[in-house]
Amino acid sequence: MLKKIKVLSSILLALVLAISMLPFADADKAQAATNWNLVWSDEFNNSTLNTSNWTAETGTGDSGWGNNELQYYTNRSENLSVSGGNLVITARKEAYGGMNYTSARIKTQGHYSFTYGKVEARIKLPTGQGLWPAFWMLGSNITSVGWPKCGELDIMERVNSNSYVNGTVHWESNGQADYGKVSGALDFSQYHVYTVEWDSSYIRWFVDGTIFNEFYIQNNTGGTEEFQKPFFILLNLAVGGNWPGSPNNSTPFPSQMLVDYVRVYQGQTSSTPIVSGGMYTLAAKCSGKVLDVSEVSTSDGAKMHQWTYKNADNQKFYINDMGGGYYKLTAVHSGKCLDVPYGEATVGLQLQQCYDNGNDAQRWKLVDVGNGYYKVVSKATGLVMDVDNSSTADGAKVQQWTDNGTDAQKWYLTRVQ
Repeated sequence: MLKKIKVLSSILLALVLAISMLPFADADKAQAATNWNLVWSDEFNNSTLNTSNWTAETGTGDSGWGNNELQYYTNRSENLSVSGGNLVITARKEAYGGMNYTSARIKTQGHYSFTYGKVEARIKLPTGQGLWPAFWMLGSNITSVGWPKCGELDIMERVNSNSYVNGTVHWESNGQADYGKVSGALDFSQYHVYTVEWDSSYIRWFVDGTIFNEFYIQNNTGGTEEFQKPFFILLNLAVGGNWPGSPNNSTPFPSQMLVDYVRVYQGQTSSTPIVSGGMYTLAAKCSGKVLDVSEVSTSDGAKMHQWTYKNADNQKFYINDMGGGYYKLTAVHSGKCLDVPYGEATVGLQLQQCYDNGNDAQRWKLVDVGNGYYKVVSKATGLVMDVDNSSTADGAKVQQWTDNGTDAQKWYLTRVQ
């Protein structure tokens, strides 16, 4: 949905990429996971939008949201509502905010993001010249690295009265790169389930369980490292723009996009064994943000917090097996260890880095809780590493807390070297 001025040419570029760079497995060879664990959802069963899950974006964005779109996004009930078990996004032809159309766009940025898994939504789409509904994702680091370096994963887009939907990715690889394919013909008078299954090797697109696209990302092939990091979800109904063109007299207004649910799953598989001496990031399940040494400090006592992943060395830790089921975590940038200050058993005490002194305050048990997540338990105190108040904010403190099994205490380990 960003900078879609290039989408028409993207299909041609996709053919080049598919042949020259990106392996594509036949659909009958694609291995869909069979055991999924639901980790986040919005069923839209209330009477208003859940603002703990979503933020409504408003206005016209930069250059019509990068695409010369014609609508003004609002959070008014006329454009954005929850009714009858559906999220209802309504595009209207009306003068508002200097534009001739209104609609709505919502996102989970700042509320929920994730790396890998299965994400799906059951949606009924509108039909008409100039209409552009989308279910998509952006890299959570967009505010620091910009687009397209953050990566974009379009789970479903439809323009105008096309008989199919598009599934596309956009990323940075010595300039903007794009890859996409289209589904088979669909009956848009009905709901359909639009799905992406995403792991460290592939992104796969489905409609109603039938695969129609596959994209290879293992080992950052083709500069695709963007797709090994956390993403957040967006839903919107655009009007006009470079790709669909403008509405005409046949376009029905008001037009609605109905979303029955959005669900995110993680595969129910054992975690990859920890490699002693390997370099890892640790991402909090509650936020998708990583363990980070504050201010890139190399000083003893520098505090631990969470931050959007920036591929920085103060966000990477060597994990070494110290025997007896315990590990040492050493910050790459400083050579100092994850440490409980003075080994004190105070609940809520913020963790720090400290020189390697070999004591139990620097020994951690990594307990596999499934799906790539671990609980990080202090040998000195028996308390677990925790994000304060399950915050999704950059800078939220990382502390020790009583084991309560929440997502604030589950950490996804990604080996980066």
